[in-house]
Amino acid sequence: MLTSMAFAPLSVTEALQQPLQCTETALLLEITTAAPNTDVIFRVFPTPDPGPVFFMSNPLLEHHTLPPFSAIKPEHVKPAIEELLNLNKRRIRELLEGFAETEDTPLWNTLVEPMADWSDELSQAWSPVGHLNGVMNSDELREAYNACLPLLSQYYTEMGQNEALFRAYEALAESEHFDTLSTAQKTAIQHELRDFRLSGVDLPPAKKERYAEIQQQLSKLTSKFSENVLDATGAWSKHITDVSELDGVPESGLGLLKQQAQQKELDGYVITLDFPSYMPVMSYGTNRSLREELYTAFVTRASDIGPNGGEFDNSQNLKDIMALRYELATLLGFENYAEYSVATKMAQSGQEVIDFLNDLAGKAKPQAEREFAELKAYAADELGLTDLKPWDVTFAAEKLRQARYSISQEDIRPYLPVNTVIKGMFEVVSRLYSVEFVEQTEFDTYHPDARFFHVMKDGQQIAAFYLDLYARAKKRGGAWMDDCRVRRRTSDGLQLPVAYLVCNFSPAVGETPALLTHDEMTTLFHEFGHGLHHMMTQIDVSAVSGINGVAWDAVELPSQFMENWCYEPEALAFLSGHYQTGEPLPQELLDKLLAAKNFQSAMMTMRQLEFALFDFRLHREYSTENPVTAEQILGEVREQVTVVPTVEFNRFQHGFTHIFAGGYAAGYYSYKWAEVLSADAYSRFEEEGIFNPDTGASFLKEILSQGGSREAAELFENFRGRKPSVEPLLRHSGIDIPEVA
Repeated sequence: MLTSMAFAPLSVTEALQQPLQCTETALLLEITTAAPNTDVIFRVFPTPDPGPVFFMSNPLLEHHTLPPFSAIKPEHVKPAIEELLNLNKRRIRELLEGFAETEDTPLWNTLVEPMADWSDELSQAWSPVGHLNGVMNSDELREAYNACLPLLSQYYTEMGQNEALFRAYEALAESEHFDTLSTAQKTAIQHELRDFRLSGVDLPPAKKERYAEIQQQLSKLTSKFSENVLDATGAWSKHITDVSELDGVPESGLGLLKQQAQQKELDGYVITLDFPSYMPVMSYGTNRSLREELYTAFVTRASDIGPNGGEFDNSQNLKDIMALRYELATLLGFENYAEYSVATKMAQSGQEVIDFLNDLAGKAKPQAEREFAELKAYAADELGLTDLKPWDVTFAAEKLRQARYSISQEDIRPYLPVNTVIKGMFEVVSRLYSVEFVEQTEFDTYHPDARFFHVMKDGQQIAAFYLDLYARAKKRGGAWMDDCRVRRRTSDGLQLPVAYLVCNFSPAVGETPALLTHDEMTTLFHEFGHGLHHMMTQIDVSAVSGINGVAWDAVELPSQFMENWCYEPEALAFLSGHYQTGEPLPQELLDKLLAAKNFQSAMMTMRQLEFALFDFRLHREYSTENPVTAEQILGEVREQVTVVPTVEFNRFQHGFTHIFAGGYAAGYYSYKWAEVLSADAYSRFEEEGIFNPDTGASFLKEILSQGGSREAAELFENFRGRKPSVEPLLRHSGIDIPEVA
């Protein structure tokens, strides 16, 4: 059993000069530093066998401008997080004791700044771990990551319920000093006070203890939910040796399936449930039984009837998560989890969210029903699919798109090589905000696919980002942006924001470069919009810098806003270029693409509303007395809004990581809520010119640069000059706008 001996804090140089005194036959000395100019933390342990004294370093406890990915190993994770959590607890305790002894009123620089410094140290250690867990998952890393979740949950709960810390912030907010602070500083303090109350700082001891237990359990359950989806996705594959079974799948899709087989040292083709592999078969494969097999495997992932015999079943996790969320909300005095969620959002109440979703559903459903009737008739008349099943819908829709507009995603793909798209995307942003992007060839990376860019303005670096675009084994599905570093003012100067941008596109196949579909290009623009929100901020207060402090139902505004340029002819002229000839998208294809822009848009709107209503109603209606099930609510929502066929065995909810393992619980409606904002914001560009530098400068000034320093509604009205209107969204989506009587 190892024992540790404490020493007084010393500098590294001083520590190394100290004689070691002990009676053990051998020692292991570990010295770690959290950051420059901070206390040295070191422990001396007896070793079981005699041997030389040696030193161990932990890269997660060293100061780095960027994460030292190549040096991070799973065994570093838990010791580093434990050290930092213990160090921060001691620092905060001593800080509060100092205020108590001197009876001084806390100031920004004596309370908020040191707290921000310590929080950032912890974030800089945990951020690369979380990123690696998502993009380079392994059993060892997962174990280390999961071991830290309860520690972090306990720490943040303790901080959120620390009454002395709360009183310190409260005293600062009530002081004359508060009036001298900037808007961003005031907002940061107000958010802290709100979050203290949402963390149960006012609860009696027994309820505080229960709150902490709930948070720890939720942390474990949501992580397990996500892991089950990842594992269930990775556990299923289908090996095909007869290419005729893949009739209709385009060459780009076949190339990927063949490459996946080669990676498994198999002949023929391998299909997985990763989206770049799954979608070409569902969209183009004429083999109906194969589509049914794939669809069944996909929609039953991580469920009781999943293809792995329920090995990764999320049924109980889902139930436990709902029960704990309800208990958490009611502990804090909310009627349900939905009302708890809305407390930090633009929407003023749960009823406002429900009314918004129902109103939009009422406007879109008649057109969605007409669209599906057209699809059903076409499938019966032209494809012989008289009984249209869920696994036929994507296939039939693609056939109808081709018949109506003579265009498919595969027609566009050769004109969208990834490097051309990236260069064009940079050009769009450069025209809007006068910035440049410079790729870095030498940086510490975690995978050959990862790329790294500096963002430059007026010759100075203002931000940076990692770009990781391709699907691979042990990488979480979907697309996302996360922060690596947040912009903040420190004693050493300005810390620049750094972002992670992650997608799951099809990689290069053989000699052919990675080619994007138009949908994938739109996804890239979406995530880059999130990245710009994080990187273009001019706020120096970390709590409200970039995406921090932004209401969740407004955070999708910059991302959805960026998607609009994917449909602008002027932008597509330099976003596209045939991978062999460099020829931009021909006018004929461009015309077809724009004509097909709103193909089945009402059906897609209803699909998003199905997800949003299911999420919000489940979290609003679940209670201990009325433990409604996900299946029950989903069934009721589908009766209200769904226009496409469904099957009883669909277990979509078991893989809905957005709400059961991500940040969208009782918040999935944010996509549609923010889409109203983004469409209306873009309508100003339509009025004034899509590359009007003054309009771009206004969006940068009023939206992107402000972070969470002001209310989202205020920022939007500052940019648009009025409250948001739903009409631009309906117009952009090609949905008929009801006439006002």
